Parts: sequence; structure tokens; C-alpha cells
Amino acid sequence: MALWPFGKKKDDQPTETPDGEPVSTYNDAPPEVPAAVEVSRHDAVNGDTGPFDGDSVDIAGFDFSDFAQGVLDLGSMRIALPRNSQVQVEMGETGPRMIHIVTEFGRLTPVAFAAPTSAGQWAESTEQITQGMIGDGLETDIEQGPWGPEIIGQGENGIIRVIGVEGPRWMLRMTTTAPHDKAGDMRDIAREITARTFVYRGDNPVLAGNSLPVVLPKELVSQVQQAMEQRAQNISRAEAASPEEAQAIDDTSQALRDLADGSGPETTEK
Repeated sequence: MALWPFGKKKDDQPTETPDGEPVSTYNDAPPEVPAAVEVSRHDAVNGDTGPFDGDSVDIAGFDFSDFAQGVLDLGSMRIALPRNSQVQVEMGETGPRMIHIVTEFGRLTPVAFAAPTSAGQWAESTEQITQGMIGDGLETDIEQGPWGPEIIGQGENGIIRVIGVEGPRWMLRMTTTAPHDKAGDMRDIAREITARTFVYRGDNPVLAGNSLPVVLPKELVSQVQQAMEQRAQNISRAEAASPEEAQAIDDTSQALRDLADGSGPETTEK
């Protein structure tokens, strides 16, 4: 697959990019954590390929209309949203936890991290992520992508792929999840999104390895506020219920959880 001509600006002519099939290092041996991962140096400022360093490269000089329906501005990241995609906010106990981009092929989760000036954070992360996947019972693989090694975890219900790219004092991590029959398409669109992403590290001190702060657009803030208000109302109703009603709510919630994980009580015919 030929990726988007990464250096394509509004007044530039398209440039040719060589086609190439992904090179996989998979073999039939038991999965092992790679002892050393070779990561190619990415030029996020003067290079012909994204992701770009937004503090040095002006996103206004690029035209993504052939691919994107718009640009998602998260403060520390600006991401070209592919057509027919949606933005999903994952809620935690105290508020938004993760931002996901949902496509017809699967889901992508972007996170930008602070990194030291010296390279090597993605190589370290690769080992840690691979260990975590193996611990979760996934079959792991390392595939060579446009920016270096990509981590693949195969499970019964689908495939996880993690793409990592290092820039000036930052690292971008894109995590995708997709069913087996759509994993190839999800890989391709994830690489296209990554190539059109701008990371804004800024000058504020952030400890290496910590995620850069995310600012939600106004439209998403409104959705999050509604979700949090609904959650607060549900909690208030539960607290206002009598002990018997509260127990019934707990019993119903537990029954639903049991049904979801298949551990509910067995039924027998009489």
C-alpha cells in the first residue's frame, strides 16, 4: 500500500511513494519479548512524512480534504479525521479517560507522551507493551511499518496494533482494535491518520513518559457534561432509594454482569 504523500502541501504537486508490502517477523516459535528493537529516526520537522511537530510545522499549509472530514483539535494533538468516522469519549470515574476515533473498520486511540531529547522511548515501550500483551494471553508479533516496528496482539475476538513514532521531546502512540476480517483495513487507515497528525509538545515541563494534556473541543465538552450529569442523577436516585430498593438495584446489576461474562446461574428444566 502506498501511503499519502506526506509532504503534500496545498500548492505542492503530488509525489510518488513506493509501494511495499509490510514485512513481518512472525514465526512459529513461542512468543518472546524482543531483546532489542531497531527504531528508525523520524524527522518530524523537515521530513517528507508525518506525524509532524506542530510547534515547528504549520498545519495550515496542508490540505487533507482528499482524506478527512475535518481536523480534531485536542490541544496537544491535531488529527485528521477520516470520512465516516466518529469521535468517542471514554468516561472514567471522575471524567473523560480516553479519546477514540471510531471508523468502519475498527477503533483508534491516540495518545501523545512527553519524551527525553534522546531517542529510545518507543523501543522501551515496545518491550513493555509486548510483555503486557503476552501476559494477557495474546499471540504477539512485530511488523515493520513506515516508522519502524509495530506491535501486534492477536486474540480470539480481534487484533490489537500499536504504532509508535518519536518526535522532538514527544512520542506519539496509536493503538488500534479491529476484528480479524477488518484488521488489514484498520492498519492502513491508522497509518494514514498517523501520517496526518500534528503533535504540540509546548514548553511546559512534563515528565518523560507522562501523557501530554488533552483539551476537548466544545462539542465534546457538551457531550461529556451531559454524560456526567446523567451519571450524577443515577447515583442520586440510587442513594435516595430505600435499603430494599438499593439491594434490588445491586442484585439486578450483578445479574447483568453475570450474564455478560457467562457466569450466571444455570437453569434446569423440571
